[in-house]
Amino acid sequence: MTKTMYGRFVFGAFAVMFGVVSLMWRGSDMWAYLHPIPGGLGTIVAWILAIAQIAGGAALLLPRTARFGAIVLGFIFVLFALAAIFGIIGSPTAYFQYGNFFEKLSVVCGALAVYAVTEPNLARSSALGRVARLGLGLCAVSFALSQIFYLQFTASLVPKWIPPNQVFWANATTAAFLLAALAILINRDARLALRLMAAMLALFGVLVWFPQLIAHPAALGNWSEFADTFLIAGATWVVAEVAPV
Repeated sequence: MTKTMYGRFVFGAFAVMFGVVSLMWRGSDMWAYLHPIPGGLGTIVAWILAIAQIAGGAALLLPRTARFGAIVLGFIFVLFALAAIFGIIGSPTAYFQYGNFFEKLSVVCGALAVYAVTEPNLARSSALGRVARLGLGLCAVSFALSQIFYLQFTASLVPKWIPPNQVFWANATTAAFLLAALAILINRDARLALRLMAAMLALFGVLVWFPQLIAHPAALGNWSEFADTFLIAGATWVVAEVAPV
């Protein structure tokens, strides 16, 4: 690896956590995707994918194995993104299906960014980093649209003690996603926009999902959301590290 990517530590650690939660929680997206597979084959595939995800996340933590980890995580989340397309086909008017696809794509973009840094060919590395940045920009648009379509739900997640009110912060973070998406896609202060977006996602994890874990530690769904939020924050951070200054 030619440069230190601090974001990969967050990315890798929460990929491990997300994989562990997926192993424990049969209600996770992974199990839902594999449910149509007949017999016990779906269970076997789920275990293989979850263990591979844990291994890939752990590999990201070490410079010598980061490239391997990026390949593993990228492959797994490409599969998850493709599986999400079936949800879009089944319910084309429900935006959460599209949002699910772009959440998975954001992790693919993070894996692609790590791979780009390990690529010795500078031209290819630059091209891969550009693809990761543009892909993350599209994901930011989707994150904003998800909050627009499900504004009341988004507002309900904002802690009530934060002034001025929940709807204000739902609208403010939606606007922040849209502004970040614009900066990322037109490559104007893209690195700053990506870093700020990663910080905002991390705040979601701290302010929204961490209190849920404290209040309901036995609810695996809260652990999944917590890990997923920081996984996407880590992916955004590593894409920032390959974006132009």
